[in-house]
Amino acid sequence: MPVPTHVFDPPFNIIRCSHAVLDVVDLGKSRAFYENTVGLHVEDADDKAVYLRGSEEHQHHSLVLRKAPVAACSRLGFKVGNDGDLDKAATFFSENGIAYAFVDQPFQGRTLQFTDPAGFQLELYATMEKRPHLLRRYDLYKGCHPQRLDHFNVFAAEVQDTVDFYARLGFRLTEYGEEDGPNGRIAAAWMHRKGNVHDFAITNGRGPRLHHFAYWTPTAMNILHLCDVMASSGYLKNIERGPGRHGISNAFFLYVRDPDGHRLELYTSDYFTGDHDHEPLRWSLKDPRRQTLWGAPAPRSWFEEGSPFTGQKVREPAFVADVTIAD
Repeated sequence: MPVPTHVFDPPFNIIRCSHAVLDVVDLGKSRAFYENTVGLHVEDADDKAVYLRGSEEHQHHSLVLRKAPVAACSRLGFKVGNDGDLDKAATFFSENGIAYAFVDQPFQGRTLQFTDPAGFQLELYATMEKRPHLLRRYDLYKGCHPQRLDHFNVFAAEVQDTVDFYARLGFRLTEYGEEDGPNGRIAAAWMHRKGNVHDFAITNGRGPRLHHFAYWTPTAMNILHLCDVMASSGYLKNIERGPGRHGISNAFFLYVRDPDGHRLELYTSDYFTGDHDHEPLRWSLKDPRRQTLWGAPAPRSWFEEGSPFTGQKVREPAFVADVTIAD
């Protein structure tokens, strides 16, 4: 399948991924997991929602937990350059038949919500209430000391179409997994706006679903420490995969599941991709270093389980990729 051409003058300017909004069944249990075990900081909370952020973040929140009867991903949020970009985005969506609406969201300025052609429910904003960052408040550090939201990864039923759509919006491809042979299809793609490996990764599978969201930690030792914390605080079975190092992105990782099954990655040590002529790196789906540089394959749950988007019908993938799965 074709690798998209980088677009350096997109119709509006997305700066980076910003926040995830998750529906959770037991708000108290979810808050305790993210605040006390993972180590995010609660900025505001009531009986309907909890707003959390990492130590390095000035923005009011990068994770919103909403009490709901069914666990799901409600929205994924991206920050745009300025308020005018929201109007440019609305014009683009109108011209391309994409449903959108301006809505009021707590602690955010004007917010534009839309559903992309693949069914992912997203929101854009330019301004959010600011808070002093807690980078030097080491007395408040818990868990793995998460610093900032790094990226989203989603299951898409139509990978190529989804990659092409986000390339139109200025997302640049850094790495991709592709079938071998002259008619090989792209099965996964890593795309960015902020100059690291990815803000938005697109994985072949039943979709639209959220595969995971990720927070950056200072070092690999923070991730190893979280394994000890989870093993000694009743969350041993919530460790799904890792710790390890990806071939793709070069990042040191750990994947855990929260009390509702939402998948969270703790992540560090990827690399700079900001140069305009950065060439994407191709990986064969048969290369064992792709999933884990050390050769360990991912578990079956990795390829099959994810969080649906609220109200969106999940579709079967356009093709089934031949990937290595752990026994």
